[in-house]
Amino acid sequence: MGSANTRWLPLNHFFNYFSRMLEIIILFFLTKKIGATAIRKGLKPGIWKLYTVLAWFGGEIIGFVVGLNLFKDNLLMSVLLAIPCAVGGYHIIKNTLEKKPDYISDDIHQIGDDLV
Repeated sequence: MGSANTRWLPLNHFFNYFSRMLEIIILFFLTKKIGATAIRKGLKPGIWKLYTVLAWFGGEIIGFVVGLNLFKDNLLMSVLLAIPCAVGGYHIIKNTLEKKPDYISDDIHQIGDDLV
C-alpha cells in the first residue's frame, strides 16, 4: 500500500485530463454565446471572444495559485477552486458586454425605399 500522496495520483491525473476536455467544450459554447451577444450589441465578436478566453484562463490561474496557497500540496482542491474562478472571469466579461447599449440601426429611414 502506497503513501497518501501516491494513492490519489491516478485520480488527480484523470480529473485533470477530464476537466481540461470539459473546459474546452464549455469554453467553446461560452465564446459562441459571447460572440452572439457582441453582434447584437453591434460590436466585433472576435475581440469579445478573445476577452472571454483571456478572462477564463486568467481567473483559472488566479484561482489555482490561491488554491495552492490555501491547500498546500492538494492539487485536486486547487483545481476545484480554479474552475469557479474561471467562471467568475467569464461572468465579468459577460456583465461588461451586457451593460453596453444595443445596436440601433437606421432601418426606420429605409422603410419604403424599395417601393419607389
